[in-house]
Amino acid sequence: MSFFVVASLILLFMQVLIGLWLYMLFPSIGWKIPVAVLPIALTALTRWSMVYTRTHYGTLESIAYYAAYAYAGLVFIVFFIAAFFALLQVLCSLLHIQARAVLGPVSLVCILFVSAAAIYGGLRQPEIKHIDITIPGAPEMTAAVISDSHLGEGVSLARFEKALSRIQEQNPDALLVLGDLFEYGMHRKQYAQALADFQTKYGSFGVFGNHEYYVGYDNSDEFFRLAGIRRLNNEALTLPNGLQLIGINDIRTAAITAQQLDDLLAQTDPNRPRILLSHQPLLTDVAAAHHIPLMLSGHTHNGQIFPFNLFVKHVYPYIYGLYETGPHSKIYVTSGMFYWGVPLRFLAPSEIPILHIKGHD
Repeated sequence: MSFFVVASLILLFMQVLIGLWLYMLFPSIGWKIPVAVLPIALTALTRWSMVYTRTHYGTLESIAYYAAYAYAGLVFIVFFIAAFFALLQVLCSLLHIQARAVLGPVSLVCILFVSAAAIYGGLRQPEIKHIDITIPGAPEMTAAVISDSHLGEGVSLARFEKALSRIQEQNPDALLVLGDLFEYGMHRKQYAQALADFQTKYGSFGVFGNHEYYVGYDNSDEFFRLAGIRRLNNEALTLPNGLQLIGINDIRTAAITAQQLDDLLAQTDPNRPRILLSHQPLLTDVAAAHHIPLMLSGHTHNGQIFPFNLFVKHVYPYIYGLYETGPHSKIYVTSGMFYWGVPLRFLAPSEIPILHIKGHD
């Protein structure tokens, strides 16, 4: 609840500043409606819709969900564009340059273009991204990775099934799930069944993300079971081809310590190929100390909407892509399959990584 309160205050603040920018561009509209009336009314309506659609499901509720979260995301985008042009206007004024007549129309064009691009980015299917990975001693295999799908009210069943069919076309040997899989909404069992019907040579394996705890531990555990996903609950297993899969629960939400991860990795065989699954890209130094060849993480969404990724990078230095974390260790952080909440993406496209693993260059 505190998250929604803080988010609502930020949303209100952004709308007020946007309203001031509009009033500066079009003084004839007055300041009361864009600066006071609309921000208060739309913030209240948006917050109500976000809370209501967490416990009430249906067609109208889905529309309300998309409208509320899309509006919040568009406000974020418009705020930064308006702030940028407002600063330009201040700078021009200090330099005694008359630029308002130009900056106003240009800012509106930028708002329309970026908003359209963000909406398109949210609606498009995730990109299939092929990644070649060398793990010494590993058998040749292909693994599909899905993370941060946030299924349910925010992502339709049809859209998810289409994405799964595209993954199936890649004929992966295993499906690796990095958490934040299902949120809330209708057709819960159908989403799980779609995953249960997904066939690979070795099966599906996954770990909990932070949202699995938010929506209820037992509820999430049951969803993984219905979906046919072998959950790695702070444990390791060895596939028939000799590859060791290690999975830890969400590091922050489950309060996983460096010592716990150290103890878990110490139980694995360093002479056999290993992959560590962790929803959040944290404790990478511990993995590197154990010479884990590959760690897979998600959670960051690569910021989802620029420039939010600039803020996320301060919290997660490994925000997106393949990084070397040590002489013998790497981490790949995926931007996620879909999105959380805000159904928009801008300069941070969603993806489905397909790992092509081999034992030598």
